[in-house]
Amino acid sequence: MQKISIDPITRLEGHGRIDIFLDEEGNVANAYLVIPELRGFEKFAEGRPVEELPRITPRICGVCPEAHHMASAKACDAVYHVEVPSTGKKLRELLYSAFYVADHTVHFYILAAPDFVLGPDAPPAERNILGLIHRVGLEIGSKVISSRGKAMDIVGMLGGKTIHPVGAIPGGVSKAINEEERAQIEAIGHELVEFGQFNLQLFHDVVLANKTYLDMILSDTFTTPMYYMGLVDENNKVNFYDGLVRVVDPEGNEFVKYAPEEYLDVIAERVEPWTYLKFPYLKKVGWKGFVTGKDSGVYQATPLSRLNAADGMATPRAQEAYEGFYETMGGKPVHGTLATHWARLIELLYAAERLVELATDPEITDPHVRNIPTEMPDEGVGIVEAPRGTLTHHYTTDEKGIVQKCNLIVGTTNNYAPISISVKKAAQALIKKGQVISEGILNRVEMAFRSYDPCFGCATHTLPGQMPLEVVIWDAEGNEVQRISQNL
Repeated sequence: MQKISIDPITRLEGHGRIDIFLDEEGNVANAYLVIPELRGFEKFAEGRPVEELPRITPRICGVCPEAHHMASAKACDAVYHVEVPSTGKKLRELLYSAFYVADHTVHFYILAAPDFVLGPDAPPAERNILGLIHRVGLEIGSKVISSRGKAMDIVGMLGGKTIHPVGAIPGGVSKAINEEERAQIEAIGHELVEFGQFNLQLFHDVVLANKTYLDMILSDTFTTPMYYMGLVDENNKVNFYDGLVRVVDPEGNEFVKYAPEEYLDVIAERVEPWTYLKFPYLKKVGWKGFVTGKDSGVYQATPLSRLNAADGMATPRAQEAYEGFYETMGGKPVHGTLATHWARLIELLYAAERLVELATDPEITDPHVRNIPTEMPDEGVGIVEAPRGTLTHHYTTDEKGIVQKCNLIVGTTNNYAPISISVKKAAQALIKKGQVISEGILNRVEMAFRSYDPCFGCATHTLPGQMPLEVVIWDAEGNEVQRISQNL
């Protein structure tokens, strides 16, 4: 049996490889997405005061620390049984909306767009952000970089730090904003709304107007029908910060809707010996392996999943884009993995519109932004929608608030089984007997996982077997003194 490895896979957060196994005839027998790294933050959390976790868990990842910060803060609210004041909630969501604009911008332009703007067969040395800027021009490149920078300025203003924010604390946030700050945020917000509309127009002009790309998006190669998960508000509209988690089946019918504290009634996690990631699945359906469809407990949690799980967007321009998306794609739900890039840009526009709504809310400068916890801590769950999927933080403490147990189900962890299925299906469709396996073909296989915007660094929580380790000791002259290794 022949083995083809794409090692390392590229344009993602973290590390991984794809192992493709060919049968004797040269067709794909199987394909695996293998993640060889471990972070282990669930164990790091044990023994810590729970109020420290909104500052510790953002260190899991430098790409989406805001997501862990907010999920952790919400879990702490639940641990202490404290209700966050209205303005505190709005300031958290305001920061989170700015973060969404920045994060979705990074993925689309740096990780995804090179495949479409440069083309999947472009040389790897050109198929990157620098090649993208060269192709679209410095003016557009500057607009992208500037817009992301302004969104992150808001994160820094509200969160206390641009990376690894500290502003959300149990019971609310650490500081209010004044009218000058509010006006500055509003002005940036209007610019970001225009930027969101610009992105969608660019997608229409470059991707949807190209029949080859549209056919690829609609092709069976990148089609994976399954259950879809996303956070929704009281009207079943997409919301990133608060609400209930809604799951719809492959036909778009509501399967379940649950509150954060009910997640263990819905989700179970499976471990395989060949990877550091777990595989969550729907308990009531059960684990049936790496297969799609209504009889499989595999579910997806992505921007596309959020749109599929919701009845619409809560802001007008995003809703218009949402309707156009489903009209073009042939109705709900959409099963095309590559359509996730389009859904991501619709979410970016929604985040910008929501940012303006919050910045112009009469309550947003109210000084009452925190209720100090007074009750005995015990257990709590916090859920937000990370850009990569539904993010769950679950903490159990003793009576002093010291963490006894921590469970994190990260956006990418939700998507590990769908990613594995998508990679295998793409490989089987693209690699055939007698075919010359070009770099462009292997990049198309990578495009199957890239749609999910995976962050493998923060998703790795299981430790199969023994940890490989090698320690080399050198003296001051650079000579090797001792080499100690285990399980290599």
